Amino acid sequence: MAYSDLRKIAFVGDYPPRQCGIATFTHDLRSAVAQFAPSECIVVPVDDIAGAYEYAPEVRFQIAEQDRESYRRAADFLNFSNVDVVSLQHEFGIYGGPAGSHILTFVRDLRLPVVTTLHTVLPAPDVKMRKVMEHLTEVSSRLVVMTERSRLVLTEDYKVPAEKIDLIVHGIPDRPFADPNFYKDQFDVEGKYVALTFGLLSPNKGIEHVLQSLPAVIRQVPNFVYIVLGATHPSLLRSEGEAYRISLERMAKELGIQKHVIFYNRFVDLAELTDFIGAADLYITPYLNPAQAVSGTLAYSFGCGQAVISTPYWHAEELLADGRGVLVPFGDAEAIGREIIALLEDEPRRHAMRKRAYLLGREMVWSHVAGLYMESFQQARRSREHVPKPLAVRTLQEQPLALPRMNIDHVLRMTDSTGIFQHATYSLPNFKEGYCTDDNARALILTVLLEDLGRDTRELHHAASSYAAFLNHAFDRSTGRFRNFMSFDRRWLEHDGSDDSQGRAVWALGTCAGRSQRRSFQSWAVQLFQQALPACAETTSPRTWALALIGIHEYFRRLSGDRLVDQMRDLLTDKLIELYEQTATDDWHWFEEIASYANAKLSHALILSGRWSGNQRALRIGLRSLRWLAAQQLSPQGRFRPIGCNGFCRRGEPVAEYDQQPIEAHSMISAAIEAHNVDVDPFWIEQAHLAFDWFLCRNDLGLSLYNTTTGGCHDGLQESRINENQGAESTLAFLMSLAEMESLETSLALGSSAGTVDLAAAPEKSTPTRLVHAG
Repeated sequence: MAYSDLRKIAFVGDYPPRQCGIATFTHDLRSAVAQFAPSECIVVPVDDIAGAYEYAPEVRFQIAEQDRESYRRAADFLNFSNVDVVSLQHEFGIYGGPAGSHILTFVRDLRLPVVTTLHTVLPAPDVKMRKVMEHLTEVSSRLVVMTERSRLVLTEDYKVPAEKIDLIVHGIPDRPFADPNFYKDQFDVEGKYVALTFGLLSPNKGIEHVLQSLPAVIRQVPNFVYIVLGATHPSLLRSEGEAYRISLERMAKELGIQKHVIFYNRFVDLAELTDFIGAADLYITPYLNPAQAVSGTLAYSFGCGQAVISTPYWHAEELLADGRGVLVPFGDAEAIGREIIALLEDEPRRHAMRKRAYLLGREMVWSHVAGLYMESFQQARRSREHVPKPLAVRTLQEQPLALPRMNIDHVLRMTDSTGIFQHATYSLPNFKEGYCTDDNARALILTVLLEDLGRDTRELHHAASSYAAFLNHAFDRSTGRFRNFMSFDRRWLEHDGSDDSQGRAVWALGTCAGRSQRRSFQSWAVQLFQQALPACAETTSPRTWALALIGIHEYFRRLSGDRLVDQMRDLLTDKLIELYEQTATDDWHWFEEIASYANAKLSHALILSGRWSGNQRALRIGLRSLRWLAAQQLSPQGRFRPIGCNGFCRRGEPVAEYDQQPIEAHSMISAAIEAHNVDVDPFWIEQAHLAFDWFLCRNDLGLSLYNTTTGGCHDGLQESRINENQGAESTLAFLMSLAEMESLETSLALGSSAGTVDLAAAPEKSTPTRLVHAG
C-alpha cells in the first residue's frame, strides 16, 4: 500500500496487437505495475495505420501517429482524467513528425509529471534528433535508461543531471531454470543442438553472418539446427515486402545448409516465446548497430538462463561482461562459428554461463522491475507537487493556430500513369489541356516534402514515380533542356519548353537528390540535375536563375562538395545581384521594372545562397527586397494581398489587385520562413502566417480557396468571386504551403528558428550566415 497515492497511471507508447518491441515492452510494464500496486493503469497507444488496432479494454485513448492535433487531444484527455503520472516510452521512429517531434507537442501540453523511458540514447544524433532529445529530457520529470552506457551519454553528452536519471534494467518474464531437452520435442528438434535468434526481422539484425558461419559449424557439429524466430518488421513489410527474408532463404540454399535452418515466420506470444527460449542451447544476437542501447530479446534470453553469443553493442557489452556471455566482432561470421563450436563442445562452460545468467536474471524479472518503476513514479510526482496543475485551456495567443489536415485526394485524382494534369474543370481533371513539366516538377517536390514529414505511403510513392518519369521523358539530352507541354495523347506540343519549366525541373531534381530517402530516386535525380543545370545559366530569366539556386541548395543537402555546382551557384547569385543593382532605387527595391509572378522566389534564392555561401551582399539584397515585396502585398486592412496578374506591379503605377494567384502566397511563405532562419525578427513569421491565411478566408473576399471536401485549391481570387476550378498549380501551391507550415511549426516547437530549410537538413560542411537585424 506504499503506493496508494498513485491512483491512476497512464502508459504511452506502442501497444499490442501492434507488433514491435516497444509494444511488447509497454504491455509487459503496464501488466507488471498493475499487479504490483493498486493503481488503475490505462494506456494511450500510437497508431501507425489507418483504422487502428483491436485493443484491449485498458486502452482509453488513441493517438494517430502523423496527426499533431491528435497528440494535443491525448494530452488534454489525460489532463482531465485525474492521472497522477505518465509513463512514456520513447524510441525514434514510433512518433510522427521530423525525428518524432510530434511527441513534444504531447509532453508540453501535459500538466502531469512524466517519466520517460529512453529505449535509444544516441551519442551523436543528427541535429533534429538532438533537438528532440534535449527538449524531451528537459520537460520529463524523470528519465529511465536500461544501461550504464546510456546513463553516461545522458550526463556527458546531453548534460542531464545525474539525479534525474533512474537506471532500471529491461524486465523479463519469470520462469524456472530448465534443461533445454525438456522443450525440444515440442519443436521436433530433440537430439539436436539448437541455436536461436528471435525478434522482428530486418537487415540490421545481421542474420546473414550467422548463416555464413554455419557450414563450418555443421562440419564439427552435424546435429546442429539454427532457428530464426519472428515475423518481418511490419514497417519493412509495408515498404519492401519479404525481400530480406527471401534473401536469407536463398543464402541458406546457396550455402547448402537448408536442413539446418528453420525460419519461423510468426510474431509469437509470451508463452510460445519462453518455450522456444527453453528449447535453445545457445542464443545469438548478431546485431550490427554498435549504439543499440537495449535489446529486449537479449534481456529475455539472458534472464531465462541462456548461454549467449553476441556482437558488442552497448547492451550486450554490459550484460555479458565478466564471462556472463561471449562477444564477437560485428559482421564476423568466422568468429561466430568458432564460438558456437567452442560452447557446444564445452558443456561445463556452457552450463556455468547459463547458471550465472539465470541468477543475475532474478533481478530483472518484471515483478522486481515494476517496483523500481513505481519508485521512479513516486519521485516524479513528489518533484511536481509544488507546481500547480492548471486546466489545459489556452487562448489563441498561447497556442499555434490549427492547420488544416493534409489531404492529397485531389492530387491523386488529377494524376494518372503519365503524370499530373495541368488543369481542372471544377474538381474534374481537364484531359483536353494535358500535362506540363512545371506541374509535374511541383508534384514531385510535394511528394518529397511529405516524405520528410513522415507522410509517405505506397500510393504516394506510385504517384511520385509518375512525376519523376514525366520529368525524365521531358528532358531532351541533346539540348540539355526540358520540354514543357504534353497533350492528353502523350504528344509533345513543343521542342523546347519555357525557361521557367527548366528552373522548376532543376528545383525538383535538387529536392529529390537532397531529401528523398529512396536510393533509386536519389541516383536518378543527381544524374539528371547535373545534366540540366548548365542550361539555367544560358537563359535571361531571373526566375529560372532563382529556381535553379533553390534547387542547388536542395542538392547540397546531400552533395555539398560538388565544385561545379558550387561555381554555378556563385554565377547565378551574381546574375541576380547584378540585375538588382542595375534596377533598384531608394523607393523600388526590386530586380525588374515590374514585379510580376512568383516574385518572392527571387528574394528567397538570394537569402538561401547568401546564407549558405557566406555572401553577405546577396543575403542583404534578398532580405531587403523581400521586405519591400511584403509591403506591396499588404492590403489597407492588414491582410496579405498578392500582386494581381491583371497588370502586376509596375514602377510608378498602382499595384494590380486581381486576379490573385495561389503561387504568390506559396512563394511568400517559403521566402518568409527562410528569412526567419537568418533574421530573428518576428516580422517574418507573421508574413508566413499572413500569406498562408490568405488561403483560409483571410483575404479580400473573405472566402476560402482551399476546398476541404475535395482537397483541392481554387485557381485564384477574382474581383467578385473565386475561380471555381481546382487546377494542379493552385492545389500544389496550397499543399506545399501546408507542408512548409507544418515543418515551421515543428521547428518553432523545437525552439529553433529553422523552418523548412533548417540546420538539421542544411548543406553539409557549410556554415550558415545569421543576422540579428537585417533589412
